Amino acid sequence: MSEFQHIAYHQQGPMLAIIFNEPEVLNALTLSFIEEFLAALTLAASDESVEVVIVTGAGEAWSAGADLKALKEGLDKGDSDAKKIDEAGNAIIHLIQTMPKFVIAAVNGLCYAGALEIMMAFDCIIAAEEAMIGDAHAKWGLLPRWGMTQRLSQLVGPIKARELSFTGEPISGNEAARIGLINKAVPLEILDETVNKFVKKILKNNSQTIAAMKGLYYQGEQGTLKEELKLE
Repeated sequence: MSEFQHIAYHQQGPMLAIIFNEPEVLNALTLSFIEEFLAALTLAASDESVEVVIVTGAGEAWSAGADLKALKEGLDKGDSDAKKIDEAGNAIIHLIQTMPKFVIAAVNGLCYAGALEIMMAFDCIIAAEEAMIGDAHAKWGLLPRWGMTQRLSQLVGPIKARELSFTGEPISGNEAARIGLINKAVPLEILDETVNKFVKKILKNNSQTIAAMKGLYYQGEQGTLKEELKLE
């Protein structure tokens, strides 16, 4: 769609592909990039013809995380861009988790720090074996603001989460699958094919039931077992 500058937005039937499309800067998360991604997700969430949203990246990265140069310049100037980035990033994560659509990340390459925080919100994650995924906040002297310290430990356990965060060392797609950070890793050359086959399995099922169950899973992560059994 022509109104997007940083991403590509392609719909084919009930499937929507959102592609991070700034490979020359490794799809870095600037304020304008993040706001555009949020706008695209908001559009998808309200489109009744969309049942599945696939998010992938162009080039060597899904996203290498925040644009550190832009972030530092914003902080040095004392402007509000850093706060806007925080707000938009958290809004993206909340929307991915709550929109009544199946949302899948096809992680084609580098996925660091803030990009990892966003990735963990997806309903399903399939990555290239060659992808490198990591929490680089400690390397850059930044504190995470989009849920890293909570969601990472939920997915891989607190001991492994601390290892990933404190060392700042990335892991491969294969290792991410082994520790339960993602669903599956496959060779890069068949990533798109694998994601499409997986999506077709989802589309065979009732979209309203999937949307309702997604809501129940999300609510179950927020409350007690007793509360959520009553809700179900």
